[in-house]
Amino acid sequence: MKPAATGSTKTELRRLYRERRLQHWAAAEAGMQAAALALSEQLEGEQQLGLYWPLKGEADLRLLAEQPGLRNRLALPRVAGGLLRYRHWPAASALSPDDTGIPAPEHGPDLEASALGLLLAPALAFDQQGFRLGYGGGWFDRLRSDPHWRAIPALAVLPAACLTTALPGDPWDVPFQGWLDEQGIHWLQAV
Repeated sequence: MKPAATGSTKTELRRLYRERRLQHWAAAEAGMQAAALALSEQLEGEQQLGLYWPLKGEADLRLLAEQPGLRNRLALPRVAGGLLRYRHWPAASALSPDDTGIPAPEHGPDLEASALGLLLAPALAFDQQGFRLGYGGGWFDRLRSDPHWRAIPALAVLPAACLTTALPGDPWDVPFQGWLDEQGIHWLQAV
């Protein structure tokens, strides 16, 4: 892990790590996809995997929809009315832009936290304390401030080149339990 740029604001770090992620994303994506294929083992019973719709520079993990153990067990986030909520995502279902413009399931009820067994969130950077640097919208922090959602294990997804020793934090930041990179799945503590 590289040390974070000392004295940098989150805005400056977002710029730095967005560029770093873009530099390493193409070489790392296949490894991140391979690591993600083992995620069905992390789910119990009928639990679903909270995925994300990839933006430029983010690992595209939608191939999980083709895996027998995950085919009908995926959920995507939808931001509406100022809240991020997950909806079941059958891969052939209709998608429409959510309030942030990202494709999300158009129909179906919002899922309760108990329906999910693991959440994946794209990250620009991730540190040894479990803090994720995202785009600054705070969607995952607001969702995971609810104790029910916070109880669901969550992994940041990013190339290993974007790992750092420490990131600046805010009181509302909610740590993740680990990360997924091209080298595999890494838990900060046993889940």
